[in-house]
Amino acid sequence: MKLPLLLLALSAATALGATNETAEVLPPCCRPLAAQTNYTDKSLFQLDSVWTSDAGRRVKLGVLRGRPQVVAMFFASCQFTCPLTVSDMQRIEVALPENLRTNTGFLLISFDSERDTPTALKVYRAKRELSNQNWTLLRGEPDNVRELAALIGVIFRKDANGDFAHSNVITVLNAEGEIVYQQPGLNLPPDEIVAKLKSISIP
Repeated sequence: MKLPLLLLALSAATALGATNETAEVLPPCCRPLAAQTNYTDKSLFQLDSVWTSDAGRRVKLGVLRGRPQVVAMFFASCQFTCPLTVSDMQRIEVALPENLRTNTGFLLISFDSERDTPTALKVYRAKRELSNQNWTLLRGEPDNVRELAALIGVIFRKDANGDFAHSNVITVLNAEGEIVYQQPGLNLPPDEIVAKLKSISIP
């Protein structure tokens, strides 16, 4: 009688271990929510828009509350400026001290509501080697994309081929989702954004 009980306990422990292992590799947008309180009037996290991650999870931006975020808008099939923006963000990630790196999120939000499906974003994540530890990739409906772009000062226009002409801006949000710094341009050193993240990090 003891053997079946032992096997059952081992099976349950194995299942629990698998669950915990899975939770550890979920992107930041898919982890359990921290306790919620009212957002400030300048917080982007108060938006009601719903987004879909490359993991297929439907979330609001408020799920990212609690860690500073380095944010850019892009589209996965872009062959010109978007890869440079992502490379700039990766340089910022590498330049951060380890303790700050693990407590900073990197958020990419797609312009391309039609082509950037969760699967397309998942492929992009793998191609660019964007870790689940820190990186969140989201796509949304066109109205939500336009609203967010307007709030962070990104201008974009869809052309006849379905591609996007757009401004290139990296935005830093504090842990409450407020814009604290913006860096326009491409191929810029990470120093200023790293300094800003250090200044707003929790001791």
